Amino acid sequence: MNAVTNIHSLTFSHHLLPSTRHLSPSPATRISITRTSTASVACVRTFNNISLSTTSPSLVNNVTKFLEASKNWNLVPLCRCIFSDQLTPVIAYRCLVQEDDREAPSFLFESVEPGHRASNVGRYSVVGAQPVMEIVAKENKVTIMDHEKGTLVEEFVEDPMVIPRRISEEWKPQLIDDLPDAFCGGWVGYFSYDTVRYVEKKKLPFENAPRDDRHLADIHLGLYDNVIVFDHVEKGSSYLQKAYVIHWVRLDQHSSAENAYKEGVKCLEKLVAKVQAIDPPRLSPGSVDLQTRQFGPSLKKSNMTCEAYKNAVIQAKEHIQAGDIFQIVLSQRFERRTFADPFEVYRALRVVNPSPYMTYLQARGCILVASSPEILTRVKGNKIVNRPLAGTVRRGKTADEDETLETQLLNDSKQCAEHVMLVDLGRNDVGKVSKAGSVKVEKLMNVERYSHVMHISSTVTGELQDHLSNWDVLRAALPVGTVSGAPKVKAMELIDELEVNRRGPYSGGFGGVSFTGDMDIALALRTMIFQTGARYDTMYSYKDAGKRREWVAYLQAGAGIVADSDPDEEHLECQNKAAGLARAIDLAESAFVDK
Repeated sequence: MNAVTNIHSLTFSHHLLPSTRHLSPSPATRISITRTSTASVACVRTFNNISLSTTSPSLVNNVTKFLEASKNWNLVPLCRCIFSDQLTPVIAYRCLVQEDDREAPSFLFESVEPGHRASNVGRYSVVGAQPVMEIVAKENKVTIMDHEKGTLVEEFVEDPMVIPRRISEEWKPQLIDDLPDAFCGGWVGYFSYDTVRYVEKKKLPFENAPRDDRHLADIHLGLYDNVIVFDHVEKGSSYLQKAYVIHWVRLDQHSSAENAYKEGVKCLEKLVAKVQAIDPPRLSPGSVDLQTRQFGPSLKKSNMTCEAYKNAVIQAKEHIQAGDIFQIVLSQRFERRTFADPFEVYRALRVVNPSPYMTYLQARGCILVASSPEILTRVKGNKIVNRPLAGTVRRGKTADEDETLETQLLNDSKQCAEHVMLVDLGRNDVGKVSKAGSVKVEKLMNVERYSHVMHISSTVTGELQDHLSNWDVLRAALPVGTVSGAPKVKAMELIDELEVNRRGPYSGGFGGVSFTGDMDIALALRTMIFQTGARYDTMYSYKDAGKRREWVAYLQAGAGIVADSDPDEEHLECQNKAAGLARAIDLAESAFVDK
């Protein structure tokens, strides 16, 4: 960008047209309710002198560019680039969402890439708040809230994914190369494990699902036209900390292009002002005084007793021996109570378990705090990517021990066989929506190192069929074989019989679908769920100046069951996975609650 303080009208190409394959739901019952929107009170906090300013072309030039763009596109982004040397993604999020506003839909995406000996900060972080629209699906009922128009519409459809697809079909977004190669606006939310029931209606109907004791949404999506993208390392330059503040102007919401530009500039300046002020939000400093690579104590409260889980493993092995399935992933859900706030837990999780998909996501009814290492699916242009991770060993205490354990992992016939089976499942999922002959295994049996463990990973790619869209890719992939089993549908039928509660967001996916059609959805593993709805069994603490409420964190973990699985070892694997995640709660309590 030549003058990065300028408000640019930016140009996007329409990569993917939504397919018509699943667009027409059965006749839908529609209930329309009109309500008056109320603007949420935003914190106004800024830093002095952090706009990158050189020269600024005349406003007429900007208007001219915008008006020219409006002739061909109905979705035009405006952007301002600012210094971020005094602004972190965590602080930016807190500028946009007040500490006590835990019901407000919003998100913070960060990334730490695995390295051979250490992890590295990912290039981009993204922050978003105050979506202009929300879609909430619970079984076949879909609620569509348009916060700009102040309307609420309820529909009953067979597949809720037709709703965001239908809305996206109306977009003609503009593209410019100067924007970050990251999520810059669009849909953000989660798709629960039970989303598969919209696809496999006969074999996996909702009425056959385990008990739904938390009543969480099956799908929650927010449409974010305001985002802040942090570029931590810009290619071709010295280390420069900067952020792109982006507002998308939807021309169909305005009476004229001139009015759309005027209102768009106001929205952009308002967004910039929220993160540029004299008095930034204060965050508790905390102290990192725990051995973060050590597991915490085992979690004692589970939705399955030890004996019940081991009995489920035995039953699963009987189905494997009978030839019904080859492998199945059985999970159990642990519960941990804490006075640490979910955002404090997220801050601790960044230290304890840095991963490629670090996420703090406030949705309707729950908050997701995640450090997922694995994508569920990714679509960029017409390229589909699936990356199964299966086969795990702990990290060593030294580099030499790491090397030894890595060699042992790659020589473990059971884990390698399981991984190859899941690569085949990934090839099958990608193949359903790819052009004939385009599916490839680009990387096979690589070892990736994370904070506590090492995984075997592979990369499967394909070229999207011309008549399909990113939503079709998601339908084909969800849930991936690494959290279900093989054959996938039969394994999920048995999961319905052997697990006692619906999984909810766990083993589904979370992430973003951009205005431009690109999709990046992470697999919801290593994900804590904090329910925000009313509970009548949580405590309050009045020890410090302000009161603290007790939160219930749900930590779910599973183990891959094969013919020679040992029930005791599989139960221990679930406990260890959950305890590793709970270490973030230990650190949050030590740093912020017990100080």
